[in-house]
Amino acid sequence: MNALSKPETGGILSLALVIAILPAFLPNSFYFDVVILVGINAIVCVGLNLLIGYTGQISLGHAGFFGLGAYFSGILVSIHGWPPLVALIAGAVFVGVLAYILARPVMKLRGHYLAMGTLGMGIVISIVLNQEGDLTGGPDGMPVDAFSVFGWEPGNELTWYWMVGGLLLIAVWLALNLINSPVGRALRAVHGSEVAASVAGVDVARYKSLVFVVSAVFASVAGSLFAHYSGFLTPSEADFFHSIELVTMVVLGGMASVFGAVVGAAVLTLLPQLLTVFHDYEMLVFGAAMMITMIFMRRGLVPTLQSAFNRWRK
Repeated sequence: MNALSKPETGGILSLALVIAILPAFLPNSFYFDVVILVGINAIVCVGLNLLIGYTGQISLGHAGFFGLGAYFSGILVSIHGWPPLVALIAGAVFVGVLAYILARPVMKLRGHYLAMGTLGMGIVISIVLNQEGDLTGGPDGMPVDAFSVFGWEPGNELTWYWMVGGLLLIAVWLALNLINSPVGRALRAVHGSEVAASVAGVDVARYKSLVFVVSAVFASVAGSLFAHYSGFLTPSEADFFHSIELVTMVVLGGMASVFGAVVGAAVLTLLPQLLTVFHDYEMLVFGAAMMITMIFMRRGLVPTLQSAFNRWRK
């Protein structure tokens, strides 16, 4: 894959710097808990942005892959005694294979048909997790054993913070390298025009299936991390509303912007916590803030602010 350009290298270094210094400003475990959730959501959104932002393919069922990764790890570790790291990898492989099987028929759809197809996929996964009570605990959920590697366990929130922060950096690095590779150029061509890309020799079905699988694997890994960090799972992790939340994070932060996906995940994870001071009007203020942002920043937060900064420099 191609080397990263200077702005992208600077972006990764800036993200690494923020991750390195942020613990100094987090006074207690509650703040660490929120920031860790930001990191987990950001990993999902980085993968989802490859599908939505760079390839132009909507998915309203990606929480299903998140939930499958979470439950796959939880079941293998807590019921069958698998090592957590092996269970995480096995879950990613299982979700990747499932996504590949689903990608061929689903990715042939376009527009609102594609949205409905992925929505149906997510609903089916959510129903299965709810109904298979013997494995998943059903609507009541299931406990998940702690994460460990060769007997070592992350014993506190700070250790989890470094783990999730490191994996987020790896996810961003992988996404940027993919975008700057010939595969990334093919994905952008598909986004621009599938007919033109096909005429130019791009195997549209192959590349759409590839990015669908990659984004699903990102979601699965994040789901496995969430399962072991939270210690308890419910089917709500795979429901429709979680899928919509993930898509909203990508759109708010800025489609076709890897760092926008990270910012969108941070804003939508932190904002509900900040708006608790409004008590009964929390959701009203949250919705108004979202509307104002999308009206005046239609390209998303990061692309809009980046364009404004470039104009200011000129």
